[in-house]
Order: sequence, then structure tokens, then C-alpha cells
Amino acid sequence: MKEKLTERDIEKLKKLRFYLLDMDGTTYLGNKVFPGTLKFLDLLRKQGKKFLFLTNNSSQDAEFYAQKLQKMGIDVSAQEVFTSGEATARYITSLKRNPRVFPLGTPSFERELEKAGCILTDENPDFVVLGFDKTLTYEKVKKACLLLREGIKYIASHPDINCPTEEGLIPDAGAIIALIKASTGREPDIIIGKPRKEFIYEALKKMDAKREESAIVGDRLYTDIRSGLEAGITSILVLTGETKLEDLSSSLYQPTFVLDSLEELAEIISN
Repeated sequence: MKEKLTERDIEKLKKLRFYLLDMDGTTYLGNKVFPGTLKFLDLLRKQGKKFLFLTNNSSQDAEFYAQKLQKMGIDVSAQEVFTSGEATARYITSLKRNPRVFPLGTPSFERELEKAGCILTDENPDFVVLGFDKTLTYEKVKKACLLLREGIKYIASHPDINCPTEEGLIPDAGAIIALIKASTGREPDIIIGKPRKEFIYEALKKMDAKREESAIVGDRLYTDIRSGLEAGITSILVLTGETKLEDLSSSLYQPTFVLDSLEELAEIISN
């Protein structure tokens, strides 16, 4: 049974100013937008609050996801979408100005890196950077393995092993990580995407947000809620997607709040 919110809980929710929003299972399911989504987003704009849609998928850029959401009737700009690819590019350039990078990624991923100031090269790179590479070739894998054996720092955009598609599950970045480990014995020195806190930190930086005023809203305990817990921000589980109420009792990752949907959250912060 879901616990009833206290007055203190309601006040805490009303004070939130920055929202990190999961997409599938939270904002929509498949191609169907949940009834309260548009109401919630409209309310945030009216209240002067900010939000970012998050995705671990680094094979496409923010513009692609903005257009996908727009086709579903959700009025959103590319600036309101944050991919693990953009987060990875921001993270790398925070470590070193104009870093030399050998990428395993799609052309979209490479553009994200270049836009952030990375220099793409296979000669004496500072980093090997792995994304969800749908253009992967043997030559790319071979070169990455040779570089990693030299001790080059290794960063990956996200850990997902499979990506759900209309055709079924297809190999994602995590599967490519496993391939490289089989050859070199190396795993990434750091992985950026959910459930890692680095993804959340980079998203908050983009919004110029304070952690105590921020929340992540999602339907998965082991990604959305876990990343919120590790980053030290409020985590809100909605029961519109993967997680059911009975799953909470056996999970290591307990959300700050459990709500039925974005519609319920909209009702709480509108009153």
C-alpha cells in the first residue's frame, strides 16, 4: 500500500525547482503520452521551474529526441533534452581543455564531442570514449583495444547492455564494453549515464541547479531512483512504467517519494 504524503512531504515537493525527467514509462509509454504529462510540463513553465528530459541513449542527439517528443504532442526544445552523449562530452572537457579523443560512436555522438571542444583523432588521444555505436566496425574495435593496452584513459557514455527497439533487444554500449573487456581485460575508468551520479551532476550544471531544489522522476528503481540517490537529490518514483508497488519491498533503492503518475505530482504542486 502506498504511504500517504504528509504536509511536510507536500511542502518539500512544492519547493522543488528543477526536474530531471525519464521518458519512456514516465512521460509516455510506447507512443502514448500519459494524460498528466502535458499538464505537468505546462505547470512547470507557468511556475518558472526548469526541466530536462534524460536519455541514456548516446546514438542520437538532443535534437532527435526533441523532434520525437514534438511528434507525440509534447512541446519541448532540444535545450530541454539531455543525452548521455552530451553529458559525456561535457564531462571530458571539464577534465581537459580541447582533449584529443578516439571515439567509438555514431556521427551524432562524434558531433556532440566536437561541439564541446574535443579533437577527434586516432593518434595519441587523451581518451578512448565509447558510446552506443551503431556504426561499429572491426577497425574501430581493434584501434580502441590497441590504445587501451597503452593505458589511455577510458570513458563510456552509459552501461546499458541492450536497447529495446521495435525489432526486439539489440546490443547497446554495455555489450560493446563487454567485447572490449574480453580482449583487453579493461573496463571503463568511468561510465557517465544512469545510474551513475556523474550524469545527474552534468544535468544539474546545465540547468544551473542546486541539488536541494532538484529531483529526478522515473519509473525504474535501479536506474532512475538509484542515480538520484547516488547524486544526493530527491527521487520520485512514478508507477506508470516498469516498477510496481510490490517491487519496493525487495529493492536496495528506495525513492524519496512514490506517486501514481506525473498527473498526481502536478496536482500536488499546483495546490
